[in-house]
Amino acid sequence: MDETLRPEGETDSDAIRPRLVEALKTVYDPEIPVDIYELGLIYEVEVREEAKVYIKMTLTSPMCPVAEILPQEVEEKLRAVDGVRDVSLELVWDPPWNPDMMSEAAKLTLNF
Repeated sequence: MDETLRPEGETDSDAIRPRLVEALKTVYDPEIPVDIYELGLIYEVEVREEAKVYIKMTLTSPMCPVAEILPQEVEEKLRAVDGVRDVSLELVWDPPWNPDMMSEAAKLTLNF
């Protein structure tokens, strides 16, 4: 992006992060009708130097049937975001996910 077109004080990180969140909201656990961002499976979204993205995420359970597929889908969707040069995804189990991590919108959708 041309520096002259960027709002004052906005960085590459500021410009890319909302698009990353938007992309994450298109990824769903096939067993739950809520996207992984609203489910609280994304613990960290960081845009580092040179538009390299770091994602820390978990799954609802270590035995999740999509454990091999979901992180790969997340990486692919984030790599497709305009301005992203690379993606590093860390799948973690600590802290373990629990329903309290869901957004209010997700809780409403799932009748929690």
